[in-house]
Amino acid sequence: MALDDQSNPRLGARVSRRPALVLRVVQLLVGLFLYGAATALMVRAVIGVASWSVLTEGLERIVPWSFGTVTLVSSGVILLFWIPLRQRPGIGTVLNALTIGPAADLVLAVVHTPAGLPGRIGLFALGLVLLAVATACYIGARFGAGARDGLMVGLHERLGWPVWLARTAIELTVVVVGWLLGGDVGVGTVVAAFAIGPMVGPLMPVFARLPWSTPTAPTPR
Repeated sequence: MALDDQSNPRLGARVSRRPALVLRVVQLLVGLFLYGAATALMVRAVIGVASWSVLTEGLERIVPWSFGTVTLVSSGVILLFWIPLRQRPGIGTVLNALTIGPAADLVLAVVHTPAGLPGRIGLFALGLVLLAVATACYIGARFGAGARDGLMVGLHERLGWPVWLARTAIELTVVVVGWLLGGDVGVGTVVAAFAIGPMVGPLMPVFARLPWSTPTAPTPR
């Protein structure tokens, strides 16, 4: 939905159309970079990573590529599954695929695993919080779903699966395959699976209320 130049009585004066679009793009890019950074922090914590990172780590063991390169290439492969599922990528989808992997590699190059367990737990917690903020940030820009989220939506729309079933089936599949390939499954994997949703939920309205955010239509009753 396009922005208009009128004020919103709930939010006050909004940013005009063109600057708002630029700021939304900036928000998208910041969110995607932070997502890659958060993923890298959780990898360096070595107490278990989120589901898709388990698969990425597993693939990293069998191909001569970095974590970020595997992330980038796998995003492209996942987008191929969008074709039979009739999903349409947006600019956010493309930038998601191109940005998160390199951002993760950059942070992996400068952050190392802490020596003790408390430090690793702290690093994981920081990564998890940052992941929640990053998710709400890039989704709030409203430029389209990422490759992995689009796969879930496609299964829901084309096969009639409930969203929770589609997401659960995908998450379990990638964790099992990644674990079999040598990915890091641990306590952090379980924590991320149960915590990320409740953490992202309260943050979504925060990014929806930014002055340059796209107004959403009223929810049908």
